[in-house]
Amino acid sequence: MEKGLLIVLSGPSGTGKGTVCKALLKKHPEIALSVSCTTRPPRAGEVHGKHYFFMDREDFEKRIAEGAFLEYANVFSNFYGTPRGFVEETLAQGKDVLLEIDVQGALQVKESAPDGVFIFLIPPSMEELEKRIRSRATETEEKIRERLGKANAEMSLMDKYDYVIVNDEVDRVVEKIESILTAEKLSVKRRKISNERSDVK
Repeated sequence: MEKGLLIVLSGPSGTGKGTVCKALLKKHPEIALSVSCTTRPPRAGEVHGKHYFFMDREDFEKRIAEGAFLEYANVFSNFYGTPRGFVEETLAQGKDVLLEIDVQGALQVKESAPDGVFIFLIPPSMEELEKRIRSRATETEEKIRERLGKANAEMSLMDKYDYVIVNDEVDRVVEKIESILTAEKLSVKRRKISNERSDVK
């Protein structure tokens, strides 16, 4: 059986990763979304097990020690991590898996899964990014400034990714991602990787 594609969608906070993922999964329910674990408290409307697995810091650190995460990161004083078991088992079943994670986590995943498809989502402008972050109305001015400073630093890492997409219009972004996935599944490089795995067996 051919292994599924690991699709990593990343980018600075406020670029609209969640909205794009929701639209992509609506069109392609066959893609499995990996739900991350976090120590941050739920925001209004977030559901445990659907948006995140919410846990306390002690439990999270215990799982780090057990090697239970494909990647994890400390972002704005909260831990976020991708459960390793779910991702590896789902890919082995031939299903594509989507990760919606921050830049720090994405670069960790790239080290352990270089055959993944790494997509960097950017805002139309930094002014638009600031507008999106402020529209949440969930953080202090200090936190907003911290996020914008981090976003500027993360933008300089886009050359570490395979693809860069400007999130100007969600449907157009989804179409571009669909084109990327079609091309990746037809690529000679991926066929070689698949054949090498078959040879090992």
